[in-house]
Amino acid sequence: MDPEQQMKQAMRNLQRMFGSGNGRNPAPKGAIGAAGLLVGLGVLAWGANASLYNVDGGHRAIKYSRISGIQETIYGEGTHFRIPLLETPIIYDVRAKPTSIQSLTGTQDLQMVNIICRVLSRPNQHGLPQIFRTLGTDYDER
Repeated sequence: MDPEQQMKQAMRNLQRMFGSGNGRNPAPKGAIGAAGLLVGLGVLAWGANASLYNVDGGHRAIKYSRISGIQETIYGEGTHFRIPLLETPIIYDVRAKPTSIQSLTGTQDLQMVNIICRVLSRPNQHGLPQIFRTLGTDYDER
């Protein structure tokens, strides 16, 4: 059998299995309906999973919207809702973090002294949207 006849035979077999949709041999509605239902349930599950986010203890979140930019609302601990593909949560750690500042200075008798100052700092929770606009998420390194 040449390749052209094999292709025609394969097409006839496919039409016999799935139907041509012309009324004589319709496609099986149960299989298409079940596939559509599975796809619909998959999209629904993805949407539910993508629309929830958690803010852990000691953290706060703000939301960035692709439409209106940074929102002023600050979200505390717990599970919160977002609109998938339009809103992105930005989560900040608001616990006190130590930062060491090191300086090499000279004394009156011309000796060099290394001074290390350890500072505990945390961001102002009400100013998180402004901190994100001006400094970004790595505010403590600037």
